[in-house]
Amino acid sequence: MRLFAGWALGMACSGSALAHEVALPEVGVTAHYDNAVGTSEAASEGRIQRSLLETRPPQRPGEVLEYVPGLIVTQHSGDGKGNQYFLRGFNLDHGTDLGLFLQGMPINLSSHGHGQGYADLNLLVPELIEHIDYRKGAYRADDGDFSAAGSVRMHYVRRLAAPLAQLTLGEGNYQRVVLAGSAPVRAGDAAAPVVLGALEWHTADGPWTVPQNLRRANAVLSLSDGSARKGWRLDAMAYDARWTATDQIPLRAVQQGSLGRFDSLDDSDGGVSSRHSLSAQWADLDDAGGWTAQAYAVRYRLNLWSNFSYFESDPVNGDQFEQSDDRLILGGGLARQWRHGSEAQPWRSTLGLSVRQDEADVGLYDTVQRTRLSTTRDDQVRITAWSLYAEQAVQWTPWWRTVWGLRGDQQRFSVLSRTDDRNTGMATDALWSPKLSMVFGPWQRTEWFVNLGRGFHSNDARGVTARFDPDGNPVEAVPGLVPGFSRELGVRSEWWPGLQTSVALWRLNMDSELLYVGDAGTTEPSRPSRRQGVEWSNRWTPTDWLVVDADLAWTHARFSDASPDGNRIPGAVERAASLAIAVKHLGPWSGSLQWRILGARPLIEDNSVRSSSSVLTNLRVGYALDRRNRFTVDVFNLFDREVNDIEYWASSQMAGESAPVEGRLIHPAEPRSVRLTWRHQF
Repeated sequence: MRLFAGWALGMACSGSALAHEVALPEVGVTAHYDNAVGTSEAASEGRIQRSLLETRPPQRPGEVLEYVPGLIVTQHSGDGKGNQYFLRGFNLDHGTDLGLFLQGMPINLSSHGHGQGYADLNLLVPELIEHIDYRKGAYRADDGDFSAAGSVRMHYVRRLAAPLAQLTLGEGNYQRVVLAGSAPVRAGDAAAPVVLGALEWHTADGPWTVPQNLRRANAVLSLSDGSARKGWRLDAMAYDARWTATDQIPLRAVQQGSLGRFDSLDDSDGGVSSRHSLSAQWADLDDAGGWTAQAYAVRYRLNLWSNFSYFESDPVNGDQFEQSDDRLILGGGLARQWRHGSEAQPWRSTLGLSVRQDEADVGLYDTVQRTRLSTTRDDQVRITAWSLYAEQAVQWTPWWRTVWGLRGDQQRFSVLSRTDDRNTGMATDALWSPKLSMVFGPWQRTEWFVNLGRGFHSNDARGVTARFDPDGNPVEAVPGLVPGFSRELGVRSEWWPGLQTSVALWRLNMDSELLYVGDAGTTEPSRPSRRQGVEWSNRWTPTDWLVVDADLAWTHARFSDASPDGNRIPGAVERAASLAIAVKHLGPWSGSLQWRILGARPLIEDNSVRSSSSVLTNLRVGYALDRRNRFTVDVFNLFDREVNDIEYWASSQMAGESAPVEGRLIHPAEPRSVRLTWRHQF
């Protein structure tokens, strides 16, 4: 640690750096990806281009993340709720250890009413995405809170090739309209700033017996000048949604025939959510370095009604509860980059600062039919997060480069409890996170990687200051920041023409699985954990019209400490795989076929109960009628498999049952459905 601290201090005085570009020969192909040799610092890092996003259909907006190798996205409730994410042996719930960003703004919400790190991607308009940058592990200094397993950064286009109008119709009353376009603010002046606007309206009932009646609206307005390296951009975004949810249901009732797979036990579950934001980005970079800056303001609201145990706690009114979150987020960052050293041994460096403050009113209430009966928790929360990071890259020889980094984080937690004064308090926690990457090669169009780094996730502020649970029992406060240490060995090769292949062997140790459980208003402590695995990713472009993607991820996840309960981590996916074949611009035709496998996983610590695996197949066929009009048919769950998006093992009690029953709760994947899209470009 002293070595890292001394190095960082010297760098701050003399200049520092961010390395991504290196003086390597241009080899390989990019196709839908930008993962060629010489473009990244880890085998598990890469970029997904816009052209790929147009070849495969996402059933929900958040499923665009499934282009990231090894990342699985599901839904365990209504489509207006944030997705469930699985990556590297983590059941990430709604984003606890996966950092998500859009236009530089963090999506994850600290001390959220539903769960720590909650990340709702229903605000995405996939047609606007220019590229997606992904990283797995915590090897880069600009990755902070919620990025222990990885991070994904989504970027919107600055301009569209032509204005578009798009209409999609499908089963289950699925209707979606997208209008988008861009133009210079001064007609005919190509050098003038560009204004971009988009509107999206989406409704759907789904296959559920109780229609989900989803109503979702998105609006984006952007003004930009120049490029991402030398220019500025202003973005205003608005998202509003409301829905009725079909939550998890007991498998025992389905097997007994008293409940259908798409039935509900509480027809008033659902939610109302909104997110409105303003953000600004500015960059002045050249071959000698320069400055980058960003700022953002977000107003967010959520009221979520759920019922997972039915009549276990309250046999008269039922167990429905409401979680509320009303917050204002202010934040931003500033970074200075340098390029120095000699032509034979270039050094590139960066020194950055970021700050974020969340002020939120979060509550948990007992309800019936969305009417509040009593208050479990009602808190005013303030979280202020500061970070300072430095990174330096050196091309020591033509075949060896390093990237050193050090990140310092401090978070201040303040809680005003309106239900129990004893839980009012303040706390501060800080953490230093060193990083190191070494890249060797290329030899025979092959690079080798060694990566080390510390990451972390924060805990809910209410758990950091808590002294008593809602039931009055005393509890110990939990640490504010929970570290995890990642390491990885990787290789990326383009030895075969048209083929990019990479293999990563990784391990991640977390000091604790401590998480705030919004459903109960408490913090559940857990043991340290160790996850390790192998990821194999392949991109093959045998011709300019055919792309084949094949990804396989295997994970071994265990609690580090012995316990009579067992050492398996519930929800840790052991196998994930995807195979996709995409045909583009074969005359007027295009299309894709994708298989996605979500493997079985333990549901309890002793591994005596396991989930089933699921295999889903999606098909897309497109036909360009002319230069302006294109028709697309998407078929989801092509073979109509009866599989589940999520499975839990939990206690519940249905009406008519005399006592709670432990068993599987499931949320089924949707049956086969067809959507037809017409896109017109003006």
